Amino acid sequence: MKLNVNDREVTIDADPAMPLLWALRDVIGLTGTKFGCGVAQCGACTVHLDGEAVRSCITPVSDAAGKKLTTIEAATDGADRIGAAVHAAWVKHDVAQCGYCQSGQIMSAIAFLKSLPPGQLRHADHRFEWTRPQFEAWAGALVLVTIVLLCSLMARLATYRLESMHRQ
Repeated sequence: MKLNVNDREVTIDADPAMPLLWALRDVIGLTGTKFGCGVAQCGACTVHLDGEAVRSCITPVSDAAGKKLTTIEAATDGADRIGAAVHAAWVKHDVAQCGYCQSGQIMSAIAFLKSLPPGQLRHADHRFEWTRPQFEAWAGALVLVTIVLLCSLMARLATYRLESMHRQ
């Protein structure tokens, strides 16, 4: 099966039903995309298929055939203006906590920002244009709050799972 991964054609020998996540990590060797929950809820496995954020843990590798697949490795290598800006904001605002799910969160943020109509952020409050420092401060705060909430939710889920295992 031929895949376009990070603007590079790759041929793999894999079951078409194999989750894309495992094809990326185990067959191709791109380990930036992480396994989290396995049910497409946490977002740690997020990649882009034709620019759309998808959860690779439940997406069959065959769904990627004939599409442009982008992983965290390419999204933050500096070639993509939005990817580089999101990555820089992540670092500048010390967003990462444990860091495990960060690649998926960055990929989701990039896809969201790219989905906005041109000028959407520049005229967000209709009173004045956001300056770059204002936008960076707003975006950094929003990202930090989102990550804290997501990590808290994941910690609670992990605690619940451990408690459930101990009850059995």
